[in-house]
Amino acid sequence: MKLLIVSQYFWPENFRVNDLAEAFKTRGHEVTVLTGIPNYPVGRFFEGYGFFQRKRETWRGVEIVRAPLLARGSGGGIRLGLNYLSFAWFASIVARFRLRGSFDAIFVFEVSPVSVGIPAIVASRRFNAPILFWVLDLWPESLSAAGGLRSPRVLHAVDRLVKWIYKNSYRVLVQSRAFVPEVKRHGVPDSRIHYFPSWGESLFQPMQQVDATLLPTLPQGFKVLFAGNIGEAQDLPAVLKAVEYLQNRSDIHWLIVGDGRMAAWAQKEVYQRGLSQVHFLGRYPLEAMPHFYAASDALLLSLKRESIFALTIPGKLQSYLACARPILAMLDGEGARIVQESGSGLACPAGDAEALANQVLKLAAMPELERQAMGLSGLQYYKMNFDQTRLFDQLEAWLENAIQESKDTK
Repeated sequence: MKLLIVSQYFWPENFRVNDLAEAFKTRGHEVTVLTGIPNYPVGRFFEGYGFFQRKRETWRGVEIVRAPLLARGSGGGIRLGLNYLSFAWFASIVARFRLRGSFDAIFVFEVSPVSVGIPAIVASRRFNAPILFWVLDLWPESLSAAGGLRSPRVLHAVDRLVKWIYKNSYRVLVQSRAFVPEVKRHGVPDSRIHYFPSWGESLFQPMQQVDATLLPTLPQGFKVLFAGNIGEAQDLPAVLKAVEYLQNRSDIHWLIVGDGRMAAWAQKEVYQRGLSQVHFLGRYPLEAMPHFYAASDALLLSLKRESIFALTIPGKLQSYLACARPILAMLDGEGARIVQESGSGLACPAGDAEALANQVLKLAAMPELERQAMGLSGLQYYKMNFDQTRLFDQLEAWLENAIQESKDTK
């Protein structure tokens, strides 16, 4: 199979699409990735990359073709919109004129923005190849919930774009079963929708021994870890309110590892409120994260109270489960259901800072063996529902069926 993957983000940025591309190459397929210039999450081009630099490169046997784009910056708003639009525009040009050879199928990795579907459709028409479009963020819902956009005219235009992209996709894959009604609302029949959840990268597994050389010096006491993107959707205001409720517990520490658009705001708030229990540790390579998880007593998962987020399975939930550590979840819907169903931790409603503080106290008071049992329950649930090999076997079969059915209709 000659597979084209279209994704605005790819290595050296850390996204699950990297695993997928490498795995399909290992399975003997020819894999090409059409992507942008790496700049996530810091907002500026990674060292060694630029608007006219490293347009083509190879990573672990995967050919990478990069389209120019405007870096996302750190302020959000207009700059982020230009980042989205510039990739859609330039990647469409690259798809039309610079991609070499031919392709049997196209796989689209759609975390925001949904406009990544535009260059995929251009490539589909050029190579007469079916598209499997993997929806990880629902648009236009995510645009209003996480981006704060409220203009009815813009949201209507985006809604029409989404319908057009779905219409031109051979299959629409959804990361959460709760996405199905929303995709159907855009005119996609059940027969063209498949449930395809995320997985934890292969390096996420229980650590029998923490490699201290990969970590900074961590405080003594009960450690709650927040890892990943520090953005609007993660509801840091509610998290910091929970910290305030527990200011009298100097033995409970909150570790924040990662970066994002809300990081500077959060650091300023922590300083102004005198929240000495919060420790901003910065960004670390992906390889260090399982060791951070193992060195922590609880892993925090939070999303704002928005209807769209209640439908979502947060990507890092699978990574948390795979590492067999107890989870503290402050969110609604599918994510909370999985935490509760798996027995992997404690959950409370989105935005309920007082409930989160109480759950922290409850978990901290538990015997260590009881917390370990929670983690192991989560790991077992992960193996049954999110195993990478099983998911890739299924995706491979869907791609091959799409190629065959596409040939039969020509």
